[in-house]
Parts: sequence; structure tokens; C-alpha cells
Amino acid sequence: MRLVEGVADVDDVGAFVERLDAVGARHGVTVQAFDARYVVSRAHLERAVELAERAFERGANVAHDRGVEILLYAAGRRQIDRALTMGVSPGEQSVVVLVDAGDDDGAAEDEAAAAVERELRPASTLGAFDEGRVREYFDVGARELAVVDGRLADVVLERVALLDVEK
Repeated sequence: MRLVEGVADVDDVGAFVERLDAVGARHGVTVQAFDARYVVSRAHLERAVELAERAFERGANVAHDRGVEILLYAAGRRQIDRALTMGVSPGEQSVVVLVDAGDDDGAAEDEAAAAVERELRPASTLGAFDEGRVREYFDVGARELAVVDGRLADVVLERVALLDVEK
């Protein structure tokens, strides 16, 4: 899995997503963009990829598209429309774009990641999440946060893992 960080100026979400999908198709990889304000860590997306892959292997996937299934796990939700909040939206925004070959084809991932980089202005975005936004989106209260000594990322990783239990 490769993560490409940067700033995207998205005039048309559909057109932006189509360009990323074309990169994925050209290189035989999954490409999924995330609003960086919701991504708490690299581990957040690694876990989502792992669980989405397992869902496909077991025939338990909700989405037909691997990228959408990854998005569902990252969002900790089964409803695609609610999970899309974590995706890109119109305007200038910090993004993290996941590029994954699924079969460890590093060359294809590298080439696709380079193509994705051309769609973005370089910037460090991973780990610069919006705590208030993440707490609201994942419905994390003060009491729950206190249990994990204030580590919001731990709660989010738990939400991602619990999605299988909620099926």
C-alpha cells in the first residue's frame, strides 16, 4: 500500500474521482482518496485495507468496488452515502490517496502513486486530522476518550475493527 499526500483543488468531484479511477485501471491497482481531516494515521488505512480484503475473500463485502469497500471500513460504516463524507468534496482540501495493488505489486503501486502525485500539490497531510471533526464523525465522547487515555486514533481503529461485528 502506498499513501500519497497533498492538496487537491476539486472543481468537480466526479471528474476528480474518474481521473483517479483511470490511474487505478491503467496500473491495475485500487486508488481511493480520503479527506485527510478524517484519517487519524497510516494504521487507520492499513487496517481498512486488511479488513476489506478479508471481506472480499469471505464473500462478505458490501460494495462491489474494492476502493469503496476500503472506504466503508475506514469510515466504520456500512452505508456508502455516509462513508462518502470521508471522501473528497468540492474545493481545496488536504487529501490522502491510498494506492494498493492487493498482491504486493510494488512496481504498479509506485507507478500509480507517481500518477496520483501529479493530481495534487505536494503537502504533508497524514496525521493532521481534525480532532473535533473525527470525534463527531465517529461519535467519540469524552468518557470513551478518557478510557484510552485520550488517544483518539485508538478509538477510530476500534471502530474500523468493529464494523465486522456490526454486520
